[in-house]
Amino acid sequence: MTEMREGSVQCLSAAGFHQMAYVEWGDPHNPRVLLCVHGLTRCGRDFDDLAKAMSDRYRVVCPDVVGRGKSDWLRNPMLYGVPQYAADMTTLLARLQAETVHWVGTSMGGLIGMAIAAQPGTPLSRMVLNDVGPVVTAVSIARIASYLGKGPAMDSVDAAVALVRAVSAGFGAHTDEEWHRLTVPLLRETAEGKFVFRYDPKIAEPFRLAMEESAGRDMELWPLYDAITCPTLLLRGADSDLLTHDTAMAMTTRGPKAKLNEIAGVGHAPSLVHADQIAMVRDFL
Repeated sequence: MTEMREGSVQCLSAAGFHQMAYVEWGDPHNPRVLLCVHGLTRCGRDFDDLAKAMSDRYRVVCPDVVGRGKSDWLRNPMLYGVPQYAADMTTLLARLQAETVHWVGTSMGGLIGMAIAAQPGTPLSRMVLNDVGPVVTAVSIARIASYLGKGPAMDSVDAAVALVRAVSAGFGAHTDEEWHRLTVPLLRETAEGKFVFRYDPKIAEPFRLAMEESAGRDMELWPLYDAITCPTLLLRGADSDLLTHDTAMAMTTRGPKAKLNEIAGVGHAPSLVHADQIAMVRDFL
């Protein structure tokens, strides 16, 4: 069963209820669930290729984190953060009635996975962290802040593809068709015939506040990482500005003692579109 299905689940925040959309692949009755969670401004459709490849073994579920994709926007933007996202994912897991939960998280999705995996009694039994760890560099935070919430209204899909190619150059080399597939699910057409990104620009508000409070320092979450015990694979783009080589090496000796795969010619973050990257995930899981 490789056809994609769409669904949503009702989640709760301090500002009320909201719907979190998701897509899923594979047998809907399979008790083995693989949850794939995307980066800061992306959506669950990032994992289409990985999900297809894994759907023979798993029920693969790829949510749009609240404020992104087809999910609702929060009434209070200051709630955009890992605690809310982790709570939403827990609601989704309850809906799925998963007996076995494995996790693939890219960037922000990895931080959410770390937060859940570190909790006593966690349902996560295996995790892939895609170019993220317990130290997020100040350089990468400043780079993200330079474009977050500032997406323009574009005249065409081609213009949007060009912008995504520029902003996401760290994904590495991709064909024109791959860039198109990595862009179209992110877009919404306005009544005026323009194209805008499907995320709430206000996700930038708590992000920028946290950046101001950090005063140019790296964000460190080592106590969270050290509390994780499930087997963990760490993928790192060899040119990543968010996850340094030194941090990645330290992650192999602390906490879950992650297995490290570094991918040449890629920065932040491996897209998990290409067969070699998919194979790394599949072999580990």
